[in-house]
Amino acid sequence: MTWLSLIFAGLFEVVGVMGITQVNQRPSFRSFAVLIGGFSLSFFLLSFAMKEIPMGTAYAVWTGIGTVGSALVGMLFYGEAKDKLRILCIAMVIIAVAGLKLVA
Repeated sequence: MTWLSLIFAGLFEVVGVMGITQVNQRPSFRSFAVLIGGFSLSFFLLSFAMKEIPMGTAYAVWTGIGTVGSALVGMLFYGEAKDKLRILCIAMVIIAVAGLKLVA
């Protein structure tokens, strides 16, 4: 259950980052709600997960999901570059996070 909450914490971090983008593009109540709601849920779920998962592992997995998720959202929805080197770097983050999960 804690690993599932950690995964969702990372996904809600991506929602928070999308909220930042929305606030920068069109500040509105909705965009601020997405930003605050996404990060609030993310931190809540992260703190729940850290009751059983070591801090270093939990934080690395959380930021890894947020980093990869935000990069993919940027490429798919916001026209960011999709070059091979960027995709390779994303793959390396995924491998590093999976490695931490295996040794935790």
